[in-house]
Amino acid sequence: MTNLYDLVILGGGPAGLSAGVYAGRAGLKTVIVEKGLIGGQLQNTEDVENYPGIRKTTGPELSEVMGAHPKDFDVEEKYGEVQSLQLTGEYKIVDLGKEKLTTRAILIATGATPRKLGVPGEAELSGRGVSYCAICDGAFFKNKELLVIGGGDSAVEEGNFLTRFASKVTIVHRRDKLRATPILQQKAMDNPKVDFVWNHAVESIEGGRKVETVVLRNTVDGSKQTVKADGIFIYVGLNPNTDFLKESSILDEHGYIVTNEEMETSIPGVFAAGDVRQKKLRQIITAASDGAIAAMNIYEYIENKSSITVK
Repeated sequence: MTNLYDLVILGGGPAGLSAGVYAGRAGLKTVIVEKGLIGGQLQNTEDVENYPGIRKTTGPELSEVMGAHPKDFDVEEKYGEVQSLQLTGEYKIVDLGKEKLTTRAILIATGATPRKLGVPGEAELSGRGVSYCAICDGAFFKNKELLVIGGGDSAVEEGNFLTRFASKVTIVHRRDKLRATPILQQKAMDNPKVDFVWNHAVESIEGGRKVETVVLRNTVDGSKQTVKADGIFIYVGLNPNTDFLKESSILDEHGYIVTNEEMETSIPGVFAAGDVRQKKLRQIITAASDGAIAAMNIYEYIENKSSITVK
């Protein structure tokens, strides 16, 4: 086979790029396939302060540096979206529509995307006041009043970021306390532009050409209230990007890929890394670590030509 790869990496986020560096250094013929921007969700992150060795940077800046690194080791880069996969057998087939890639091993590092609320008005007003990315849209809301929905790290961090533009940011959480890490909670509590609404969830988002009001439902007594808002930023979790693997045996009930600590799935030659994998902590550093571990185990798999199963 003249166009046989040792490794096809699906996804150009931190996990896929890290794997590319390690695979390239190991001498594996490798290609990274990305359907959007190199860096993935990292491109939508404003400040990065917890990546060891880089005290502070931005998501786009870190994406650019990470994206350039695999090229130093002759790793190819292609843009396309997976149409189908053939995962069984000695050689795997990745169908991108315009071309098919044949490979000895596949690393799935397609990440995850923000979860939607699924309430009336959300889809209709998306891009007209409804957003899932503060860095993308925050500057459009100078001196405006905003709602941020969620109580985890992303909601609180992005809520703080939005105060650079907005006159007021109200964080709405369905419980009576935040789930974010203590340092992020304290930053929000100390920010004079940040307010909180506890024990409430979004019932609907209303407006004409743009968001005007949001109906909130009390999660304790069921009562409702309508609040004015110029925009609403939603951070209620992630959905793994595994639609192309529907009904696959390697997915759990939530759509995440099940692996062992070596990033191996139950299918020989098929590995997964990063946010798409069933795991507790989803951070840049853990994604990059997953990618490095996966690449080294893929190297051993190819060298040994042995059957690998979940341990």
